[in-house]
Amino acid sequence: SGNGGSVCGCSAIRQLAYPACCAPYSGSSKALPTSVSPGLTASSNLGLNLRPMSAFTQEEASKASPEEAPGHSYESLRVTAAQKHVLHVQLNRPEKRNAMNKAFWREMVVCFNKIAEDSDCRVVVISGAGKMFSSGIDLMDMASDLLQPAGDDSARISWHLHSLLTRYQETFSVIEKCPKPVIAAIHGGCIGGGVDLITACDIRYSTRDSFFQVKEVDVGLAADVGTLQRLPKVIGNQSLVNELAYTARKMMADEALESGLVSRLFPDKESMLDAAFTLAAEISSKSPVAVQSTKINLIYSRDHSVMESLNYMKSWNMSMLQTKDIMKSVQAAIEKKDLKTVSFSKL
Repeated sequence: SGNGGSVCGCSAIRQLAYPACCAPYSGSSKALPTSVSPGLTASSNLGLNLRPMSAFTQEEASKASPEEAPGHSYESLRVTAAQKHVLHVQLNRPEKRNAMNKAFWREMVVCFNKIAEDSDCRVVVISGAGKMFSSGIDLMDMASDLLQPAGDDSARISWHLHSLLTRYQETFSVIEKCPKPVIAAIHGGCIGGGVDLITACDIRYSTRDSFFQVKEVDVGLAADVGTLQRLPKVIGNQSLVNELAYTARKMMADEALESGLVSRLFPDKESMLDAAFTLAAEISSKSPVAVQSTKINLIYSRDHSVMESLNYMKSWNMSMLQTKDIMKSVQAAIEKKDLKTVSFSKL
């Protein structure tokens, strides 16, 4: 693509002949490892030049300044600007182990719909405050909806529950629908609804003390807001998914890494958050047109055939190849400049 004076700059791209920034991995320390040993820092393992605010510094700054990101004020969530173009969404009920109450199911949709429309935000990091990521659904808070649904007869009760479950499912689908990449930073337990949440995210990091549990069968129901649909596609092992979903057994962090549920492990929460924010900074330095187009097409390709996905990609890039970001990126590569020095317009 890109004939007849197109701004895509294909001829310039061909002249690059695989610059150093595109060279295949040759064993250098800049490769992303799958785990981090206690003696290494997240930044040295990532090999990225961008150094965002450390997790400790960010938490201290958060305590000193209680202000949320503009337009984001919630009961169950805390949203702050971690760094330029990066928002940090925290599940913020640490006293309840970040159990998901009625406010959470409502506020997540509002939050991520706003983020999707926020032209200044390019990446999101989502984590849990306190001792664990999330203990899942708050059964005490949700009991009236789940155990005593409104309706005069079975048809009306079913209609009400259908509407209720649609809203609950949207709570996590909205993460997947958001065109900005979402990085889940998981520590401690990730139970029930927590697994539903992280499987809707694009990248998952966790601490070595984390565990994951599809807990729903232990409370008498089948997981109904995303795990059974997304987890098989995330880890690609239906037998393992069945085992986890039928038994509610804990999957420990090492197994989660081996299965592909998470891509990296860290010795503690601080080093994990440092790495997550460093990765977010690296992603946010790229063209938002390229990154968001990539997310949208990856998700489409996951659920469609190769040929359908290629056709969708053609239609998509008919428009997106006209971006000025291509020439800016190519020019930076020719001049051996870091992309973080390039200014891309808001999207």
